[in-house]
Amino acid sequence: MTDPNKPDQKVSDDDWADAMSEQDEPNVSTDNTSDDDPWAAAMAEQEAAEQTDSEADLEPEAPAAKPASDEIFRPLSPESGTAQSRDLEMIMDIPVKLTVELGRTKLTIKQLLELAQGSVIELEGLAGEPMDILINGYLIAQGEVVVVEDKYGIRITEIITPSERIHKLNR
Repeated sequence: MTDPNKPDQKVSDDDWADAMSEQDEPNVSTDNTSDDDPWAAAMAEQEAAEQTDSEADLEPEAPAAKPASDEIFRPLSPESGTAQSRDLEMIMDIPVKLTVELGRTKLTIKQLLELAQGSVIELEGLAGEPMDILINGYLIAQGEVVVVEDKYGIRITEIITPSERIHKLNR
């Protein structure tokens, strides 16, 4: 039998016996650095490198702290009110979806399939009752329908407070 790393050299039974006796000895280092296990060899190499690094650097130097510049963190001062108005200007062009809800009702699928052109659907809302105004699906106000030059509009009659919003969600 030959060693794969040295094909010209013959391996004898005595060499095998010596290798096996070395493996059985208790004083043998526990480094798993055999050629058959490259992961063990890599792990042992990494541990050795870490040990030499830790011995060489007994007191590692901490990176020097730099003071934060005013460009990153703006100082708090009475003048910061103008900065807040500039921040508010940044969101002014974000579109939101406004919905006016006339009323709601529940239908069965049978009733839904029976609908045709000219069908009338009864809503839960009463005539003259204020309409719900929703922004992105959240109730924010109530109002009444107005007609301006043959177009519908809504006049806001009440802004909903947070406690009223919770009450409206429960209906």
